[in-house]
Amino acid sequence: MWQAEHVRARLTLLYPQCSVEILGMTTRGDQILDRTLSKVGGKGLFVKELEVAMAEGRADLAVHSLKDVPMELPEGYALAAVLEREDPRDAFVSNDYASLAELPPGAVVGTSSLRRQSLIAARYPQLVIKPLRGNLDTRLGKLDRGDYAAIILAAAGLKRLGLPERIRALLAPEDSLPAAGQGAMAIEIAERADGVDLRALLAPLNHLATAQAVTAERKVSKVFGGSCQVPLAAFATVADGQMHLRAMVATPDGSRMASAEVRGAADTAEQLGEAVAKLLAEQDAVSILSVCLAEVVADPQAATDAAPDA
Repeated sequence: MWQAEHVRARLTLLYPQCSVEILGMTTRGDQILDRTLSKVGGKGLFVKELEVAMAEGRADLAVHSLKDVPMELPEGYALAAVLEREDPRDAFVSNDYASLAELPPGAVVGTSSLRRQSLIAARYPQLVIKPLRGNLDTRLGKLDRGDYAAIILAAAGLKRLGLPERIRALLAPEDSLPAAGQGAMAIEIAERADGVDLRALLAPLNHLATAQAVTAERKVSKVFGGSCQVPLAAFATVADGQMHLRAMVATPDGSRMASAEVRGAADTAEQLGEAVAKLLAEQDAVSILSVCLAEVVADPQAATDAAPDA
């Protein structure tokens, strides 16, 4: 809702003659909170209902956290704008400890992300990692009740909702490489028959450097079928027209990992994404990711949960 309100405010400033209204919705991804996203269908659970609303004419556009948007959009849909990125890093949140390194053996760490799980497991095998779902208040409430010694969240969400004081430490990309699109918001639109050019109307909201960065990141993820079902990270920075792209894949337990990086012109984002994907493939990335996919397929509950949205 914060994201929707933010986009409404931006559009109202751009087009004061227009009435911009919010159609609040709860997606299936918001409703299923007792299992990890990797077990219930992945990223698409957060966007399908919004796409149906656009198809039915109840909504003109949808605002998403970009990391929740599938790499392949249905025919007739497109990402019209990517807003300037907020802090893309992961945040360490705890009431009793200042960092992951300070946690004692056996301490329980909560995360909803296989990517974060694999990175933590690789560096801190003495910690216990347990799933953490729900909105931000729910997750913080579970921490405050003592269910977890610490939790890992996206820094962007905490900052946008005015809770930066809950961040005990920000995890450097070198230690916890962000997910593709993390910290970025995107606006999705559907094809229209009424002649309204929504892409042109939304163009002033598009932030070029962010759009270039996430294009490269999402290309890496797309090559490997990126979703919540695989521990894959991709993070690009852009400065003076040049891009630095890093990516990583791993098994959930962190026992196998491959990483790669490239540099090049930011306006060749797709090619840089392909280059990094090729370097990962040369390190047997497909075999590493197959471990994760095999675990999902082997879980009968996953197929049951995903079926309604198939």
